[in-house]
Amino acid sequence: MLRATGVSRSYGDDTVFRDLTIDVDAGEVVAVIGPSGVGKTTLLRTLALSLEPDEGRVKLDGTDPWTADEAERLVLRRRVGMVFQEASLFAGTVARNVEYGLRVRRSWSERIASLFRLSGAADAVRESLDVVGLTDKTDQPVDSLSGGEAQRVSFARALAYDPDVLLLDEPTSDLDPRNTAVIEDAVGEASDRGIGVVVATHDMHQAERVADRVAVLLDDGITEVGPTAEIFEDPADERTRKFISGELVY
Repeated sequence: MLRATGVSRSYGDDTVFRDLTIDVDAGEVVAVIGPSGVGKTTLLRTLALSLEPDEGRVKLDGTDPWTADEAERLVLRRRVGMVFQEASLFAGTVARNVEYGLRVRRSWSERIASLFRLSGAADAVRESLDVVGLTDKTDQPVDSLSGGEAQRVSFARALAYDPDVLLLDEPTSDLDPRNTAVIEDAVGEASDRGIGVVVATHDMHQAERVADRVAVLLDDGITEVGPTAEIFEDPADERTRKFISGELVY
């Protein structure tokens, strides 16, 4: 569904990664693991079609947004959702935050409206809040939420408009075990809905729990991609083995 091929990205003279290839299919969960500062967020922004690669191609359903016109590029971008490490909510109620994406998209043409597969805004809000266990807080102001609850609202907001691909940037890095478990269960629900999910995380145990495949991002690119069990039990690349065992320290 989403594929990056031979992608490179730099900031000035600082190369973040080069010649990187990664893909995610419908209903698949791919974890990207690697140390802090290695470029996981830049990779997600590239996959979100918001950051143009210096080299290589990123395609959604076979279409390269950077060779499309501006209108088509916007349509493609709206098929990808993203949840950041820190929740960023608007003033107002939980429900208002979750329905925001639906309101924006429904102001566009039938072409964009046709991307929705959920029955309606109210249903989408209720279903998404149910996934993250917050239906009892629908009308609660977001400034009264805990940090974990706020992150769960961010996840529900991204899930509500039923994206084709959902990108998660260290979504549980500052959360307690209970909120972490809720988010991880929600990842499974998104996968069950046929959404392709990419989770960037430094938590290797989380990658083992949620991912079908794991990509190891080290140095200036991905060193290895494979089924989760193979990556953690019998990696092909020696750098992967050293990183997972703690021998390779950044």
